[in-house]
Amino acid sequence: MLAFRVSERRRARYMVVDEPLIPSGAADVLAVVGRAYVVVDAVDGVVRANPTAYAYGLVRGHHLVHDLVVDLTRRVREDGVILDRRHELTRGRYGDERWQVHLRIAPLGDEYILILAEDRTELTRTEAIRHDFVANVSHELKTPVGAIGLLSEAIDDAAEDPVAVRRFTRRLSIESVRLGELVQDIIELSRLQSKDVAGEASPVDMNRVVAEAVDRVRTEAEARGITLRVAGEITGVVFGDPDQLMTAIRNLVDNAVSYSPENTVVGIGMKSVKGLARISITDQGPGIAYEDQERVFERFYRVDAARSRQTGGTGLGLSIVKHVVANHGGEVSLWSRLGSGSTFTVKLPESDPEIPQETTESGGKGELR
Repeated sequence: MLAFRVSERRRARYMVVDEPLIPSGAADVLAVVGRAYVVVDAVDGVVRANPTAYAYGLVRGHHLVHDLVVDLTRRVREDGVILDRRHELTRGRYGDERWQVHLRIAPLGDEYILILAEDRTELTRTEAIRHDFVANVSHELKTPVGAIGLLSEAIDDAAEDPVAVRRFTRRLSIESVRLGELVQDIIELSRLQSKDVAGEASPVDMNRVVAEAVDRVRTEAEARGITLRVAGEITGVVFGDPDQLMTAIRNLVDNAVSYSPENTVVGIGMKSVKGLARISITDQGPGIAYEDQERVFERFYRVDAARSRQTGGTGLGLSIVKHVVANHGGEVSLWSRLGSGSTFTVKLPESDPEIPQETTESGGKGELR
């Protein structure tokens, strides 16, 4: 019996395996890092992960989901180095949604590997937008700036020819106006993106807004024999910024006038439908092909670049409209058919009908012409 007990004790002692522990304090640090984290053991089993890692689809059960992450983890285990990588992964193994993730993988103690993951999808998208915007602005500014330089030289060379000087001067004036409008639209778009509409909003009478927008375009329309016909009425008020809303409607009316043939009609219709202020601007222009309709609200996108140069458009007007409407919780849509004109429709949520009309910033309903 004594020999048996000694044998059992020896067996038990040799069977005891010291389970590796996460270094002291590491768990407390991981709790406050603000990122998704996963801790895996020597056989790539997940021993600890926070809820964010599961939400990102990095972990399922006790296993890493992505083969790429497993390969990087094994490389760190073999080489003992820290890896920093940015990769595009799916949300889970079979997800359709893809996201940009920054991975930092490092040894944790003697037995574990730590995986830190940070979602960079929005940051990557913002960087791409900023890069495209800067590139587009640079390209758009080159044309009028270059033209102004060339025209200045031409005027100097033709100093003895009054007819040529007048011709070049008129062209110089046109390019100067175009440059000024482009810079103004860039400033306006930047201002819209940084302004807090919710914090500075007030009840706005859209009938007044539309009337003012139409008046600002009327002179140009009359010069081309285009009739601006306003109909309908908005019975509620919109909670928002009156200047931004006027800018958006003016851009739409101005766009309709610019692309309409002479001696035609641009219609502006208004009505309140189920708590929405609905404003439609219809022209009799050439129309927009279906494949271009989704892109017309992009910055600097032009369906017909040559036509846009003739009309003096900057390519930012519809982008400004989209930002203004989105800032006010609404939407802007387009119906168009080649040869049949276009209709842009803005829908904005009306504020509580119990708000008295006399509290609107514009002071009441305006007379429409």
